[in-house]
Amino acid sequence: MSLRPSICLLLPLTLLVAGCDRETPEKAQPASVPSGTESDASATEGDAKALNGTLDIAKRGAAMPDFTFSDPSGAKLRLADLKGKPVLVNLWATWCGPCVLEMPMLDKLAQDYDGRLRVVTVSQDMGQVDKVKALFAEKKFAKLQPWLDPENNLGFHYNTGLLPTTVLYDAAGKEVWRMVGAHDWSGPRTAALLADTLAK
Repeated sequence: MSLRPSICLLLPLTLLVAGCDRETPEKAQPASVPSGTESDASATEGDAKALNGTLDIAKRGAAMPDFTFSDPSGAKLRLADLKGKPVLVNLWATWCGPCVLEMPMLDKLAQDYDGRLRVVTVSQDMGQVDKVKALFAEKKFAKLQPWLDPENNLGFHYNTGLLPTTVLYDAAGKEVWRMVGAHDWSGPRTAALLADTLAK
């Protein structure tokens, strides 16, 4: 008897407990940065506590997983097909305040590094396609696309127990580092973290 269905139910619960907490009152969740303003690409002082992710290099050199995702319209994206250019893969969910806070910054990052870095955001919402579509419609992202991972394949693969989780792969499809938890993608630290990989 396969344990996969039971594990599929446990992963989102683990992410809720370890990372974004649904039981936390709404006012305690970091607010998302409004789209279309100068503050889209930078964190405010009040958001700083939410952007304290941990850099992890323990899996450096691991191969990019060969998973395929779809968007709400049915378009497909196979991660392994992205080799040839550095890729930043972000796991997020609509119910995760720090995840939503990061999204405008990731969109700006994708614009700033267009042609040099592919930013792929993959929703870990289970059965919440309409919520993902609504968020993308509201924010009107310039570069991000609403890729869906309803079976949480990436969540199982990365096994960090925390959202957001963001992983950088080099052009050969090898992991460089992962950021576990939210991060200020607009800050100077990001440019430094990307510099070596983008220079190759």
